[in-house]
Amino acid sequence: MANKVKILDVLSLTHNVKRIKTEKPNGYQFTPGQATEVAINKKDWTEEKRPFTFTSLPDEDHLEFVIKTYHDHNGVTNEIDSLVEGDELIIDDAWGAIEYKGTGTFIAGGAGITPFIAIFRDLEKKGEIGENSLIFSNKTGDDVILESYFNDILGENFISTLTHQNIEGHENKMVDMDFLKRHIENFTQHFYVCGPDAMVKDVSKYLEMLGANPEGITFEK
Repeated sequence: MANKVKILDVLSLTHNVKRIKTEKPNGYQFTPGQATEVAINKKDWTEEKRPFTFTSLPDEDHLEFVIKTYHDHNGVTNEIDSLVEGDELIIDDAWGAIEYKGTGTFIAGGAGITPFIAIFRDLEKKGEIGENSLIFSNKTGDDVILESYFNDILGENFISTLTHQNIEGHENKMVDMDFLKRHIENFTQHFYVCGPDAMVKDVSKYLEMLGANPEGITFEK
């Protein structure tokens, strides 16, 4: 069911990532890691729906999305980049297969971090971060979303790697078979993978080759 929600706040997180807070419809429900189809309530844009993940928690009185914007074509995210407080979005019901199933390693590429934001926020709130770890791959240091937050809550269990830049505090490697072998000791744990389709496919294949149970790998199918 479609709901119109007013934008309450817009904040830039990086050079091309916005955090957008909106009203929350009465009775609206989702679980951390889920997404919804979003459209902009403006002429010519109401039917242009795109999936975005909730980064707020289910019990909060607002909804929040972290959205990467692309300026190289005149698409939805480019239009989202110009939205301000008071504009409206149209959201559908929640859906999605990425859901926390137990302690494990989260592997994200770029904007694929968004389902994991709500999951980690939920675990932090419950005091259940435990031994969960995050491998986060980006092109450059400027692309790393919420770097200080993940450093704070995960410490040494947060590994940031950059494919196009070599700077202190980050690895400078692709997440390939060797990378996974170096950073993961236990392949019987849960794995959560989200990012570009090719990365998800490759990483899932490497994990299986290294002994992970295919049933233990969670990704958006």
